[in-house]
Amino acid sequence: MILRWFLALVLAMAAGIGVLWFLTDGFSALTAETARRQSVAQQPRPIPDAQVLDDTGHLQSLDADLREDGRVAIVNFFYTRCVALCLAQGSLTEQLQQVIEGEGLQDRIRLISISFDPRDKADDLARYARRMHARDDVWRFMAFEDPQQMHEALDLFGITVIPAPLGEFEHNAAFHVVTPDARLSRILDLDTPGLALQAARELAGAAGVQP
Repeated sequence: MILRWFLALVLAMAAGIGVLWFLTDGFSALTAETARRQSVAQQPRPIPDAQVLDDTGHLQSLDADLREDGRVAIVNFFYTRCVALCLAQGSLTEQLQQVIEGEGLQDRIRLISISFDPRDKADDLARYARRMHARDDVWRFMAFEDPQQMHEALDLFGITVIPAPLGEFEHNAAFHVVTPDARLSRILDLDTPGLALQAARELAGAAGVQP
């Protein structure tokens, strides 16, 4: 009986490892992403500048916005018509907003969600912001204006976007911690918002940003 149970366990483990091997292209994708995140944490990367439209209809430089604001930013990427991953991401970001406000960190840390969908305009962003109960002093919504600039930015952040049927997109997601001087400093999994906030807290203190 014990031997049979042991063999079943070994077979289950082997099957799981086989699935993981297939999904990560022989573990290479998983290993490469882990290495990339570690590299970013050790040596933050400057974010390529891009023109973005915000939810008030104002066109601005992302680099200038990050630098002039002076706060650490937790950035994620989405599109307003998404009914799956983006809603989960939005819910987690809303929870981050509540914690930031609850701890009085809104003068040190902010949230930015940037759409990669060329259909998203100011009205779409504003409507989505209301849906997420976003406070504009904590959480801002933007959309890329130039496709080439968008691709350069998404490449740095490690976001892959693939057009899907019915005007949808397949994409990955994460929380990206950005310094006040517009450098990507940390990349954290979507299911670890607490780690993203902790990294932002540490950066806010290291940057000397006063509450």
